[in-house]
Amino acid sequence: MNATPIRGPGAVVAKALATALGAGYSPVAPGTCGTAVAVPLVYVCADLLTWQFVAIAILVTGIGIVAAHYADRAWGTHDAQKIVIDEVAGYLVTMIPAPRDHWAPLLAGFIAFRFFDIVKPPPVRWLDDNLPGGWGVVLDDIAAGVMGAIVMGVATYFGAWDAIAGL
Repeated sequence: MNATPIRGPGAVVAKALATALGAGYSPVAPGTCGTAVAVPLVYVCADLLTWQFVAIAILVTGIGIVAAHYADRAWGTHDAQKIVIDEVAGYLVTMIPAPRDHWAPLLAGFIAFRFFDIVKPPPVRWLDDNLPGGWGVVLDDIAAGVMGAIVMGVATYFGAWDAIAGL
């Protein structure tokens, strides 16, 4: 990484946010752990109007871009595996068109998002490889989240949760 590493309280805050308050330090599957942190957040936000939930997703995305940038600078890395705020933001995007108050859509969204985040179909991989700093770290997960949202929107439209969850 070309930028001078940062130190001090700003670095501590950036690391805390970028790791989703420590989930990214998991020695096994930190990205999955970061996504898991988002599930209760989405559930707690179940009663919000869609525009309010979208606003939270945008806010987390913006915070994630900044936190990822500064955390990478603090560690002297680029897209450190322990940065998982991008998974939180991506999962939030996945869940925009789906019910957020029952285990079935929460689990289906988790699986859909993780699939697209891991496989990285175009344009996800391109964003990951070509955008600088926190932008590349977070926006590839947002693209995976959009793909997950399409899956969840189609499933919701066709009533996938009706039989499973009684929604």
